[in-house]
Amino acid sequence: MSDHLTRRTFLGTAGASAAGLLAATAAGQETTSDQPAGRLKIVGIACSPREPSTTAASVQVALEAAKQVAPEQIDIELIKLAGLRINGAVAAGVPLEADERDDFPAVAEKLADPAVAGLIIGSPVYFGNMSSLCKAFLERLMVFRRDNFAISNKVAGVLAVGGARNGGQELTIQSIQAALFCQELIIVGETRPSAHFGPGVWNNKDFAQITDDEVGMAAVQNLGRRVGQVARLVARTA
Repeated sequence: MSDHLTRRTFLGTAGASAAGLLAATAAGQETTSDQPAGRLKIVGIACSPREPSTTAASVQVALEAAKQVAPEQIDIELIKLAGLRINGAVAAGVPLEADERDDFPAVAEKLADPAVAGLIIGSPVYFGNMSSLCKAFLERLMVFRRDNFAISNKVAGVLAVGGARNGGQELTIQSIQAALFCQELIIVGETRPSAHFGPGVWNNKDFAQITDDEVGMAAVQNLGRRVGQVARLVARTA
C-alpha cells in the first residue's frame, strides 16, 4: 500500500469507515476559560516491543494525569505497539512483501479520529536512542504529512525509559520530538516546576515496579498535565 494515498483511501483500504471514527464535537466553541470545549481525546503510544513493559506503564501514568486536567472533557486511550508489525520502509515507497502483515493502518485509524487532540509517545532507550519499533512508527506517520499534514496542530509530549538515571533518555526524547516537528505538531515538555524536555524514567532493577521511580513519575505526571492543558487551550481557539 502506498503512503501517497489520501487518508480517506488509506483508511478505507485498512477497513475503516467514516462511521467508525468519532465525530469532532465542534458545536459550542469555548468563549470563556470556564466553559469546556467539545470532548477531547489524548492517545498514548507505547513503543516498547515488550509486553508488559515499563514504557507502557509510564505512558499510562501520563495519560491519567492528562485526564485529571478536565475529567469531564478529556478521554484517554493507550495503544501498545508491542506485538504489532510495522514496516517503516513502506513510508519510503518500499512495498510490503506478499502476505506481509501490516498493523499500522489500524493504529492510523485511531490517530485519524477528529477527537484526538494530543499524543503522548513513550519509548525505551536502546543504545542511546529510541526503539526500532518507535522509529518505524514515526516513519509511517508520513502518510499524514502527505495528506495535507492531517495531524497538524495536535499537541504531543514524549517520555523515555532507560536502564540508568542518565541512560540516554533526553537524547531519545529529542530524537522523537525532531520527527514530530515534521508533522506540524505542537511539542510540549513537562510543566512546572520541572519544565524540561520530557520525563526520563529510570527502570531501576531494584524497583518492584516502574512507579517506584518517584522522580521519574513526578515528571511523567507533569508531562501529562501539560499535554492536557495545551490541548484544551488549542481547542478553545480552534
